[in-house]
Amino acid sequence: MNCAKYLVVLLGATLFGAAAQAQEPSGTLAKIKKSGVITLGVRDGSIPFSYLDDKQQYQGYSIDLCMKVVAALQKQPGLASLKVAMNPVTSANRIPLMANGTIDLECGSTTNNLERQQQVAFAPTMFVVANRLLAKKTSNIHTLADMKGKTLVATAGTSTLKQMTILNREQNLGMNIVVGKDHPESFLMVETGRAAAEANDDILLASQRANAKKPDDYQITADALSVEPYGIMLRKDDPAFKKAVDDALIAYYKSGDDVYRLYQKWFLSPIPPKGINLRFPMPPELINVLARPTDSADPAAYAVVPDAQKAASKKR
Repeated sequence: MNCAKYLVVLLGATLFGAAAQAQEPSGTLAKIKKSGVITLGVRDGSIPFSYLDDKQQYQGYSIDLCMKVVAALQKQPGLASLKVAMNPVTSANRIPLMANGTIDLECGSTTNNLERQQQVAFAPTMFVVANRLLAKKTSNIHTLADMKGKTLVATAGTSTLKQMTILNREQNLGMNIVVGKDHPESFLMVETGRAAAEANDDILLASQRANAKKPDDYQITADALSVEPYGIMLRKDDPAFKKAVDDALIAYYKSGDDVYRLYQKWFLSPIPPKGINLRFPMPPELINVLARPTDSADPAAYAVVPDAQKAASKKR
């Protein structure tokens, strides 16, 4: 074979190989297909979204939704035997562990905001919360202004911690803001008097109060400091995997009564380990987003429309 023919054959083989490689799955889909394992980032104490029960098993609303995604992925070619691994994460390390490939889906209670969208992607919103304060009734804390000069606790790595830091400065409140390593520690600081109040998402505060030794000792403020969407987190710039996750969740959201039964299981029924019922009716904002799925980080996208308000009253 002369030199010219050899170069033609070599070039053809190179192009063929490159084309074949281009058709192979890439990103997270390729990763989990190769390993046969999808790793879920889970939380120890984000009740009822993602937490450890008395048998040291991870469970919760977010984990159930992630398992719906896993079931849909298992229908794809080469993924039928896909196994699930649970990897504990915290508010502080969940984004780094997603970015470095340690976890593939984060199944917790993570706020989707514009700042985080610079680092990670989010599936369609699964919950909508409002930030509020929890305090002992004897403290007479009813608004953020009542916290002037007092100690406030928020959990490390949360959007709430950043928000409280900004509000403290802007409103000249002079609060001493301390940081809990996780949500249980944040509540413990209020319980033991090390902080006058805890700032957190209202559903997490409702869970903490319901699970307290003396739930009637605590109250949650009425004023919402912000409205924020929760989403299952995944790696940024991975459109194939995001489409697979989005398609699975949207199909489930539109499945009829199934998603409402799942909500009833975690927010309107006794849940393990203590059999406590959070009695937290589905917010109209969530009914709205289940009917019109979005991964928007803009709070305005979750404004309640009349149809959602009517549906909410029927579901309660």
